[in-house]
Amino acid sequence: MAAAEAGHWEHPYVPKDLKLPDYVPCFLSQKDILVPYLGTSFLLVSLIWLFSGRSKLSKTDRLLMCWWAFTGLTHIILEGYFAFSPDFYKEKTPHFLAEVWKEYSKGDSRYAGRDAGIVTVEGITAVLEGPASLLAVYAIATRKPYSYILQFAVCLGQLYGCLLYFITAFLEGDNFATSPYYYWAYYVGANSSWVVIPLLIAIRSWKKITAALQAEKKMKTR
Repeated sequence: MAAAEAGHWEHPYVPKDLKLPDYVPCFLSQKDILVPYLGTSFLLVSLIWLFSGRSKLSKTDRLLMCWWAFTGLTHIILEGYFAFSPDFYKEKTPHFLAEVWKEYSKGDSRYAGRDAGIVTVEGITAVLEGPASLLAVYAIATRKPYSYILQFAVCLGQLYGCLLYFITAFLEGDNFATSPYYYWAYYVGANSSWVVIPLLIAIRSWKKITAALQAEKKMKTR
């Protein structure tokens, strides 16, 4: 209590000797963070789905537009904030994005500790994969010929980033969560979508690209 009154709080992250000078605890609860995030995400996906329904796109393409819009904005806004806000854990006001990363760091304290590998991966993701994901929305909507190649490339980037994320944690002891709950809810659960969905999209894109090349080859041999 005395430490808190003096303006110094002990952080909850692992390891306990992690140096976080001027750390300020979360102002918002987990519910106060997740409800707005999930609600905003649902609203975004719903709007994309409704507007895309005016076109003659397939349901699969419409779902892909929803995914790429969601993942693109997540990369740019959330991950971009983290990559370029090294002092987020010092934020003394309930800044929503800072609160997100203070909370998420309970599942992976490498974020609070500004691990160089994590910052690099998140920075690349925000700067390159974020805009590319939004470009994929446009490419699908307008049926651009580079749509599948673009989606395949972004998926490879996402899968590569996830591999680095999980492998480096494993090699470093895989002990960065404050509890099993946060480990499974944040570290595993929150990241699983960026493994499963990009893998499925990459497979689909690969099949579409090879089918187009085979069709072109048949045309030339006639």
